[in-house]
Amino acid sequence: MKINDPIENPHHFTVEEMLQTLQTDAELGLSSQEAAKRNQAFGYNIYQNQKQKSLLMMMILQFKSPIVYLLIIATAVTLYFKDYIEALSIFIVILINALIGFLMELQARRSMDALKEMDVVHAKVIRDGKLQEIPSAKITLGDIIFLEAGDLIPADAHVITSNQLQCDESSLSGESFPITKNTKKLKPETILSEQFNMVFKGTSVVNGNGKAVITGISKNTELGTIRALVEQSEQTETPLEKKIRLLSRKLIWITLLMTSVFAISGFVKGENWVMILKTSIALAVAAFPEGLPIVSTVALAYGMLIMAKRNAIIKNLSAVETLGSTNIILTDKTGTLTENKIYIDTISFPEAMFKVRFKNNRLDIEEGAIEKNKVGFQKLRLIGVLCNNAVLKEINEQEKLMGDPIEIALIHLAESSGYSAKTLKESYERIAEQPFNSDLKMMATLHQSADGYFVAAKGSAEYLLKKCTQQTLGNHIQKLDDAAQKKILADAEKMAADGLRVLAFAYQSETELDKNDYLHHLIYVGMIGFLDPPRSDVKEAILSCKSAGIKVVMITGDHPLTALNIAKKVGLVDETELNTLTGSDLPDMNSLSVEWKNKILSTAIFARTTPKQKLEIVNTYQMAGNIVAMTGDGVNDAPALKKADIGIAMGLRGTQVAKESASMVLKDNSFTSIARAILHGRVIFLNIQKFVIYLVSCNLSEIFVVTALGFIAPAATLLPLQILFLNMVTDVFPALALGLGKGDGTVMEKPPRDPKHLIVSNKDWITITLYAFAMTFAVIVAVIYSAYYRGFDAKTTNNIAFITLAFAQLFHVFNMSSAPKNVLINDVTKNTFIWFAIFICSGLMMVVYLSPKMRLVLGLAQLPAKVWLIAIFAGLIPLVLIQIWKWLKN
Repeated sequence: MKINDPIENPHHFTVEEMLQTLQTDAELGLSSQEAAKRNQAFGYNIYQNQKQKSLLMMMILQFKSPIVYLLIIATAVTLYFKDYIEALSIFIVILINALIGFLMELQARRSMDALKEMDVVHAKVIRDGKLQEIPSAKITLGDIIFLEAGDLIPADAHVITSNQLQCDESSLSGESFPITKNTKKLKPETILSEQFNMVFKGTSVVNGNGKAVITGISKNTELGTIRALVEQSEQTETPLEKKIRLLSRKLIWITLLMTSVFAISGFVKGENWVMILKTSIALAVAAFPEGLPIVSTVALAYGMLIMAKRNAIIKNLSAVETLGSTNIILTDKTGTLTENKIYIDTISFPEAMFKVRFKNNRLDIEEGAIEKNKVGFQKLRLIGVLCNNAVLKEINEQEKLMGDPIEIALIHLAESSGYSAKTLKESYERIAEQPFNSDLKMMATLHQSADGYFVAAKGSAEYLLKKCTQQTLGNHIQKLDDAAQKKILADAEKMAADGLRVLAFAYQSETELDKNDYLHHLIYVGMIGFLDPPRSDVKEAILSCKSAGIKVVMITGDHPLTALNIAKKVGLVDETELNTLTGSDLPDMNSLSVEWKNKILSTAIFARTTPKQKLEIVNTYQMAGNIVAMTGDGVNDAPALKKADIGIAMGLRGTQVAKESASMVLKDNSFTSIARAILHGRVIFLNIQKFVIYLVSCNLSEIFVVTALGFIAPAATLLPLQILFLNMVTDVFPALALGLGKGDGTVMEKPPRDPKHLIVSNKDWITITLYAFAMTFAVIVAVIYSAYYRGFDAKTTNNIAFITLAFAQLFHVFNMSSAPKNVLINDVTKNTFIWFAIFICSGLMMVVYLSPKMRLVLGLAQLPAKVWLIAIFAGLIPLVLIQIWKWLKN
């Protein structure tokens, strides 16, 4: 293999093979000249961003919409007729909607920028035979790096020496416990979480030290692969965006149909083509509910503010409504369902096994458990402190324990039971150490005290027992026979089956010992089971989601047994559940059979999954027609978070890239906040549905009115600017008030909406058409009465049509109540915002009428009071008719 060939499966190399392949030296490293050449050849250790659309192109693409094309044509025609004010008004509407879309898309760019923070680190590297510190960007293939506790790993590398080197890879693989590193050659098919001879960019060293040779930089690292997945995964169009797009298409077809009917009949009758064209423009303006994007934005923003007060930060407005449609939550385990901290869960002595609890930082276990095993407990605590490399370090002017989380938990055990770990260590001077290795599978330390020598050992029960000849039984020491060993191993298997990480503990106390050979004739004491425990509030939140018809599925990179145990503890599955799919079980997701798709969709727990598999599982659920929410906090979750309909990142423990890829961030990391957010999402959707029906029925009435007046009284037809005024002023405020309603308190007792259902159903279209006909009828009645019975001129008739439609639409907001028993007291009349909206709109109508310039722009004349009364009373007709219809229907 040549050095410039890609290094596949670097874990399948011995140390010697890797050094030879990379043409480097473990002691001297690369020379400065060679490193510079490789920087030139392979590039720097910085991920290069893919070329992005320019901001100008992003803005131009916002105008890519059939309705926008229709409005642009209308603008061009009005300019041709030199109606500059109308042209400017239509253009402003187009610009406002484009600007909203542009700002939304700009948000999406942030997800990739977060990963740059991981590149701004320094690394300790051996160059020219000397240890020096350089920016991680200048690391190259073949560099020898030195690693110790607290370091962030700058690139992917093959371990060449390990002195109890342990790495926290939870953000990459989902594994809760630190990974102990060694130098052994592994099989090519070894999964990421079991590549013990490799260290990976973006993870950190928590214990020990060692050296490693760089095998991959920038995009050729595991982190680079994940970043590429984030960049390539397309953000799914939200349900609200899809539904509004489909609604807009229907309005266009209705407009084209009405325009065609009017134009054809006009030409057949020989009417003036200019009048036909101007009426067609009015129809185009009437078709588009210009207030819809504005009202949607404000209503969703209001929802965002409410959720922010309840610890859920929504980054994308449309994600608020998406929450209400969610029927699947795919959740990470580590840090999401669990606390991402290692605690002691169980202690097992030869004759007893009991759970451990800590209350107010004090040990709190079942009464009499310690007394019955006093000798064993004292020895267990002492071994845990002595056979331990966790150290106190000053971080931000505070002392903090650094090291293996398991060893930190052992020190916590000693101190919570009233003993000082520092005092114990000072009383037993360490004089030798046997580091943990994959062959021995144990660690041991030799100490000297006033009473003689003391050996402390911990490790795998199976391997540690081979070194033991005795055991503590109660408060006595007895021989360790085969039967006793079988029982201990059975207890270890039982604890492991419960998802615990199990360590066994043994000691030896002699006045004379060989310092080079002290691992024999040990006395077995007991075992401890460690656990990353579930968060206390998760179980209730999962039950809340289930009662709302939402399925919760766990996807984790952790061990299957650990995942299953946590799933049972939080109520995600029942105690009889045994079905867990691992990443190695899953076939190629690009060619899934129907049987495998059904199996994936029915599985509640996925373990040992890769970031790519998480992404593909999300896609499988989406392809089945589900609205998917994905929760997570690690780098490994980022691609799936972005792909999901709504990505939810944990704010306290989440990595920056996870937060930037997600649509929502939980400030308190509480799963309960998700349930609350879904409740608000459902309420907001119901509000959106109400104001969409309101706005569309108003717009449809405008289309009907313009078409009808074109036949009945062409000279009185509404002007495009009058329609724009209705859409942007008198419609917007009532619609906005509907969007701010408090909703129904029983929404979480109902199943999620079928994502296939449109925002306006066929049944709703019938209702909308009925509403529109009622408002059109009111305008026609007013126009016929004014023109044919009162003999008003065309301008006055036009004004009456405009004012009648304005008040008909304003009063129409009261028709949006849910089938009330009391017409006067219902969810709409109790909404304070509604009354504010009516007051504001009525005030604006008066302001416009009293302003000569505004009257001129809108084509209004000074009207006597009786004309206003005709229009206002006619405007009440739709409200009366629809309320009678509702009463008869119920």
